[in-house]
Amino acid sequence: MTEKSGNQWKTLDRDLDRIATLERGTQYVSRPMVGLGVSLAFIVVAGLGAALFFGFQPGSLIVIVAAGFGAYMALNIGANDVANNMGPAVGANALTMGGAILIAAICESAGALLAGGDVVSTISKGIVDPSSMADLRIFVWAMMAALISSALWVNLATWVGAPVSTTHSVVGGVMGAGIAAAGFSAVNWPSMGAIAASWVISPVLGGAVAAAFLAFIKANIIYVDDKIAAARRWVPVLIGIMAGAFATYLAVKGLKRIVAIDLPMALLIGLVTAVVTTLISRPYIRRKSEGLENRNKSLKVLFGLPLVISAALLSFAHGANDVANAVGPLAAIVHAEQVGEFAGKVSIPTWVMVIGAFGISFGLVLFGPKLIRMVGSQITKLNPMRAYCVALSAAITVIVASWLGLPVSSTHIAVGGVFGVGFFREWHAERRYRQNAQRRGVERRLPPEERRRRKLVRRSHFMTIVAAWIITVPAAALLSGLIFTVLNLLTP
Repeated sequence: MTEKSGNQWKTLDRDLDRIATLERGTQYVSRPMVGLGVSLAFIVVAGLGAALFFGFQPGSLIVIVAAGFGAYMALNIGANDVANNMGPAVGANALTMGGAILIAAICESAGALLAGGDVVSTISKGIVDPSSMADLRIFVWAMMAALISSALWVNLATWVGAPVSTTHSVVGGVMGAGIAAAGFSAVNWPSMGAIAASWVISPVLGGAVAAAFLAFIKANIIYVDDKIAAARRWVPVLIGIMAGAFATYLAVKGLKRIVAIDLPMALLIGLVTAVVTTLISRPYIRRKSEGLENRNKSLKVLFGLPLVISAALLSFAHGANDVANAVGPLAAIVHAEQVGEFAGKVSIPTWVMVIGAFGISFGLVLFGPKLIRMVGSQITKLNPMRAYCVALSAAITVIVASWLGLPVSSTHIAVGGVFGVGFFREWHAERRYRQNAQRRGVERRLPPEERRRRKLVRRSHFMTIVAAWIITVPAAALLSGLIFTVLNLLTP
């Protein structure tokens, strides 16, 4: 080969490397556009589906537009809300991101389509009196404003990395539109006060329950001499509690379409399930623990499968309950345009439920990883045992709140559980330091530098999320009021 031809080949190689680098850069830059493109296509398909199933009749254009915004809301719920169920399992390395997204997409859709409530309160949780609306057009614009504003707020929260309550977003949207349409007297302020109280009740309850389970695991499994023997004794009990809690949770919250079950019967179902599951899981844990070393790392193996199952069940229950946040206002608009009158409660057409179910799944697949990482690994470090405590907390706290009649948010409970686990670890670490220092006869308080280093919860994320929780209802209400005013002015 001549020197000239060799230089030509080197030049060609360099040019090909530049082209390959350009292609990789183009793919990286265009990757977010793929999600946006698929989302836009889904919104268009939802509108076309509305045109097909609703038919071309008076009011069909409004229904088509509302279906598009309903699809947009469902996408945002999938991007934001589902992270609370899968984040801990991914952060604990019990599931890969791809596996979590696949399981959540299947379980969310199954929960929505199989067990989603067939009747939804169109004036969310009795916030606004339907009779306060002047006429049908005012009601439709109020529901449209609530749908658009709540979707925009959840989208903004996802962009800044804050998991917020979609239920509170819808409540704020309905309240803001109601005030703009009929004044402050139209709002049921005692109900709003109960919802405001849930901002505190939900995360505190979730954090306390998660911290209590973590304290139990530390005292009875981690800090004992024979960890494997302790795990064989207590892990089946914890799995039984998980199974019983989810059986009760699904019986109360997720099976309304199939069969109506009151709380005492649901608790009995949960108790029987807990006992049976404990007995069944004992031989499984014994086999799983054979040959494991007597160390904390071995314990993580025993919690892996139960954690994955709990995350899947949480997703199923979430799909059964929260799909109404996406399609409730849409169902109200469809009913109003079809029947010619508005009502406080309406049936959800199957095609509307399908939009909600698939929208949540698409939103999770396309945009969910950001919030899953936030909840799973960026607030505090999770392992399978800590993540398991968060999952247990989510199920048990909802059951306790239902029994006490307290309004709670599943988002606040799950994220509160993550905070509770992190803050408990901080407190426990400092307590053990003081105990060891007392035995050694040295300074019992941590130096300020060491105290800062041992903070196990990121304060910046904590403050961002809490701020987003506090302003969700008023921000969605203000946005909804503005949108309703614009819609009302644009129509004759």
